[in-house]
Amino acid sequence: MKAPLQKPQRCAIYTRKSTDHNLDLAFNSLDAQREACEAYIKSQAHEGWRLVPDRLDDGAFSGASLDRPALQALIEAIKARRIDVVVVYKVDRLTRSLADFAKLVELFDAHDVSFVSVTQSFNTTSSMGRLTLNVLLSFAQFEREVIGERVRDKIAASKRKGIWVGGPLALGYRSVDKKLEVVTEEAALVRIIFETYVRVGSIRALIAELKAQGLAPLDRQLTSGRKIVAAHWRPGPLAHLLKNRFYVGEVAYRGEIHKGEHEAIVDRPLFEAAQARLAAQAVVRTTANKASSSFLKGLLFDDAGNAMSPSHANKKGVRYCYYVSQAILQGRAAEAGSVTRVSAPDVEGRVLEALQASHRADGLQVDEAIVRELVTRVVVEGRHLVVHLHQPGEIGAASEEPVATATELRMPYTPSLKLRKGVAHAPPVSGPALDPQSREKLLRAIARARGWHDAMLAGTTSLDDIAKSEGLAERYLRRLVLLAFLSPAIIRAIADGSAPATLTSSNLTDSLPLSWAEQERVFLTHCRAQTASTPPASEVRRWRPPHFDSGRKTRT
Repeated sequence: MKAPLQKPQRCAIYTRKSTDHNLDLAFNSLDAQREACEAYIKSQAHEGWRLVPDRLDDGAFSGASLDRPALQALIEAIKARRIDVVVVYKVDRLTRSLADFAKLVELFDAHDVSFVSVTQSFNTTSSMGRLTLNVLLSFAQFEREVIGERVRDKIAASKRKGIWVGGPLALGYRSVDKKLEVVTEEAALVRIIFETYVRVGSIRALIAELKAQGLAPLDRQLTSGRKIVAAHWRPGPLAHLLKNRFYVGEVAYRGEIHKGEHEAIVDRPLFEAAQARLAAQAVVRTTANKASSSFLKGLLFDDAGNAMSPSHANKKGVRYCYYVSQAILQGRAAEAGSVTRVSAPDVEGRVLEALQASHRADGLQVDEAIVRELVTRVVVEGRHLVVHLHQPGEIGAASEEPVATATELRMPYTPSLKLRKGVAHAPPVSGPALDPQSREKLLRAIARARGWHDAMLAGTTSLDDIAKSEGLAERYLRRLVLLAFLSPAIIRAIADGSAPATLTSSNLTDSLPLSWAEQERVFLTHCRAQTASTPPASEVRRWRPPHFDSGRKTRT
């Protein structure tokens, strides 16, 4: 009789080495581990064991965590059920953490994967085998912790001698054979940063000055090969650079300052002048008022899509809390929305009032804790505050009826802080404003123009095809599609009803300027003129801004 055929067992070998020492040799520790595992798999050929071709080697990766490329690839292969047996040289090659090993064993059991250690015989299917394995791992974790203590002691001793022991390199230096050398071009940029800061006196002014000089932050090349590209200067990294004593040839470690072996980039008088400036800019944080809870953090945005973060200012022992646009904090003032700062108590109070009014019929008492359950986003739009709510049914899942019945709350809002300069905001029109029919007609025309423009950009249609399908004259269509380039501020004025009644698609597209700022300037001028002097409705002329008329040709 023939022996029954064994079910093939797909075996994956995992190897690991904690350091990169001797990894460049022709035959290193990873190769030795793999050779022993391959021999063991061949000895189990009668059980149907077959080696998968994938190499899962983690060189220079610690066993303290599971964040290892080859281990993650192994986990993905197990989840995809491409592996039946995991083979390692020793248990600690897989992990040195009991908690991580428990997670891996749970993963193995869930996918019917066996685990084998070549040099340590045990069976994880029995209680005694699990006890043996846990004892081995306890010693492995103890060994890892002892090694960690030794490494920390070595780092402390090296720091006290002023030796650089690795880590992110400061701007202006590079590592050559584990020794630091000065990069001339980067060192010059560091000196410019220090000198400019001492001259201008603030981080924000420093960012503006560096941008004016055409100096951009340098890209960082990580040891993993990944490159970090910085689009613009940020206050946090600049402040850290200005405080870094590494640039005067010193090494700081746990509050102690030691003389370093590396060459200084910045003169000590210049460095001390920068520290004096930083100290003068620091605010003593002894305040009489309790800080705001900032419960709109992560929910509040300006109308350009920038998050507004909580901040504060101190004056005479009183703390004034407000929200400021991230575009301002990051030195991107040109990308900020129409409102860059709002008073925190003011905007938070308005949101609470609006939510309470909208849920009065439900008997719901709205407080700070329940705001995040109701609100998905709050947008500050110049003269309006828009509160976006969860869709009906998303809130109060435990109850039979949804708490929210609307998806958006829109309310007039005048910020207590100044609006951003240079951005047009149409004031409320005291005279005739757009009626609902005209407003809807204009918004539909703008939406159609944007749809046509997007289709032409995508190459799916042409202007002639659109004219034929819509039954419109090509000349009229060419004018109407210009509404796709209309300023967002003017579109908001149309949407919220603050546009004048005389506004039509025809006078909007007559010689339309390409500059949004110019469009908004003319529109704002007309709105103010109508607000100051409002003629009877019967005498209201159709609005045609002088700037728009200037480009028209006189017909005869």
